[in-house]
Amino acid sequence: MATIGDVARVAGVSRSTASYALSGKRAISLEVRERVDSAVRELGYTPNAGARALATSQTHVLGLLVQFLEDEFAPAMLQYMLGISNVARELGYDILMVTDPDGARALERITDSRMVDGVILLNVADDDVRLPVLRSSGRPGALVGLPGDCTGLDVFDLDFAEAGRVMVDRLADLGHREIVLVSQPEHVVERGGAYVWRLRDAALAQASVRGVELHEVYGESQQPAVSRSLNAVLDAFPAATGLLLHNEAAAVALPAVLRARGLSSPHDLSVIGRYSDEFARTFALPFSSIDSAPDRLGRMAVRQVVRRIENPKLHEPHVVRFIPPELVERGSSAPVRPV
Repeated sequence: MATIGDVARVAGVSRSTASYALSGKRAISLEVRERVDSAVRELGYTPNAGARALATSQTHVLGLLVQFLEDEFAPAMLQYMLGISNVARELGYDILMVTDPDGARALERITDSRMVDGVILLNVADDDVRLPVLRSSGRPGALVGLPGDCTGLDVFDLDFAEAGRVMVDRLADLGHREIVLVSQPEHVVERGGAYVWRLRDAALAQASVRGVELHEVYGESQQPAVSRSLNAVLDAFPAATGLLLHNEAAAVALPAVLRARGLSSPHDLSVIGRYSDEFARTFALPFSSIDSAPDRLGRMAVRQVVRRIENPKLHEPHVVRFIPPELVERGSSAPVRPV
């Protein structure tokens, strides 16, 4: 196994210079840094994490707290995790993923033991029990998701309220006057999933402004309940000409439901979803959608945490940053057909 001494020998520099080039602790010329990087690649050198932690008081590990909940669609959550892990790797950090149901205790464990330099939280609830622990830990932390109280935290999220307004406006502009919004399962709301009611409440308000009748229903997250609930929605609101999907599992199930009923989009029903472009490609979804931007949000959160880790004396106000919604057109919405 290659050592830092081997890297120094191949690069033609001293051991300390090689170490500084890798740690960034001192200014090193670009030419020397490139020689060291080339030696690292040639030798397949991997820094010893334990030694690095002792030398720098840093582990170069980020804690990622996430839960795979039965009432949420797991593939959607994986999109966020991928963005986080990719940019962490680019910045030289490993990810310690923690899925303990007792998130507060797990967070306390990994921060008290100094296992991580910083923390990123997913599955953020409106009144999230992990937040007091994170605030008192002394570790930089970022959230992907908006809690009720953002004090002392960096928060990144999609502007779900504006997303709801954009979805309603799109169909209203096409002449739709009765539409249905399928939200996440009711348990997600009861658990504090603020993103559900942020989009729902804004959509309802905008529908009122635009003279649109909007029916809001809770969806499901697993088959066969997803398909049953979609069929029930279409049966309950036969006059509806538009469907808004704030539920990834419902979006995946809808093409088969429409085919079984002899319907198509946008000929019979205009449809707009809310999910990432990568998600749409993965499941071959034909519906226009608001891009939920999980990769971008994950990258923003990691970069902010790493910035605070590597600049501990940089005292800047914490940020709450929303990504504006982008409607990706896939031809699933059209003007209402004359009766």
